Amino acid sequence: MILYEYPLNERIRTLLRLEDLFERLDVFARREHPLDHHVALTTLFDVLEIAARADLKSDLLQELDRQRQTLSQYRNNPNVSSAALEGILGQIEAAHARLSALTGKTGQHMRDNEWLMSIRSRTIIAGGACEFDLPSYYAWQHRLPEVRRRDIGNWAAPFKPLHDSLAIVLKLLRESAQRSTLTAPQGGYQQQLGGRTYQMVQLRLDPALGAIPEISANKYLLWIRFTSQDGDMRPKPFEGGVEFELDLCNL
Repeated sequence: MILYEYPLNERIRTLLRLEDLFERLDVFARREHPLDHHVALTTLFDVLEIAARADLKSDLLQELDRQRQTLSQYRNNPNVSSAALEGILGQIEAAHARLSALTGKTGQHMRDNEWLMSIRSRTIIAGGACEFDLPSYYAWQHRLPEVRRRDIGNWAAPFKPLHDSLAIVLKLLRESAQRSTLTAPQGGYQQQLGGRTYQMVQLRLDPALGAIPEISANKYLLWIRFTSQDGDMRPKPFEGGVEFELDLCNL
């Protein structure tokens, strides 16, 4: 099954984008080829760009605090595993403490590095990071892989409290899912939401169907239109019914 996730507000959209970037950074930083580490570094620049949002840290701290208060109410509930509850509360408290300890603007350590900022300014230009544009960067790419990995790890380390915090928030959001198995006749589906606010939609679909969901929603209506692709990869309406799993997530 292919899992599609669709955020229903800007905050969750930002967290999903950051999660995707951190996953990409981890994959390419682990490899050895200089081009892999180039992708890792440009991905880190993307993380820097998104993490610079002034309200991101405060939003995460508020959400962690809210989840801590909500989950603490289940401490004396006999239907809740005390070990599992204390485990997630411990993760929340640790992430909250590490994120709170961050001072200054997120990613300032990279902005203060003139060499990194010179690379960032060139990578914005198509093909702008060639060896004749950035000879010092070209020389760095010829260092041993373990040296490059160490450098990337050092530059990425100050973002870890942010990464850990958003990972907990998204984990709790995904675990809140209300799942249904549904069928979209004629490749389309609508569901009334009755004014209830959800934060994310998850849709699971058998890839063998060849159907691709296009999702839109507001607090009153969820609308899904399924398309397929022709030989030129152009979308066209999907013909026939589509069976899928739908999760509505809300913290």
